Amino acid sequence: MGSQCSILGAVSFGSEPYLIELGDHVRIASGTHFVTHDGGAHVLRGMGLLTNAEVFGKIKIGNNVFIGISTIIMPGVNIGDNVVIGAGSIVTKDIPSNCVAAGVPARVIKTIDAYYEGLKHKADFTKDMIMDKKRAYLLQKYAREAANQ
Repeated sequence: MGSQCSILGAVSFGSEPYLIELGDHVRIASGTHFVTHDGGAHVLRGMGLLTNAEVFGKIKIGNNVFIGISTIIMPGVNIGDNVVIGAGSIVTKDIPSNCVAAGVPARVIKTIDAYYEGLKHKADFTKDMIMDKKRAYLLQKYAREAANQ
């Protein structure tokens, strides 16, 4: 695990957590599952095929990545740097750097630059506010917006 990583709530690193590599500044939201093996091999073993065999895949997460709530990341996936993975996504293939990916299966939906352009006018600079000030600010802002509708 790299530096400045945060895991928010219950996250499953599966039965082979040593096959998962996290870069620096990675945030993983609750309900995320990392799957490092193909459980379907169970059926083949039951048929007498691939007796005693298992199938694994390493998962690599780059630097400066956010993985949204309830995401599933499948074996063998590499996620690049500066990536946002949308909530509820199932990541079955590699995701390149500098993009936003979402969906089932996950696919690139925009560049990180397009994501920034869409959010910069909506941003509230509250990250360093103490909880009481942030609460008051947000309640006032959304009360004002409701009154203007």
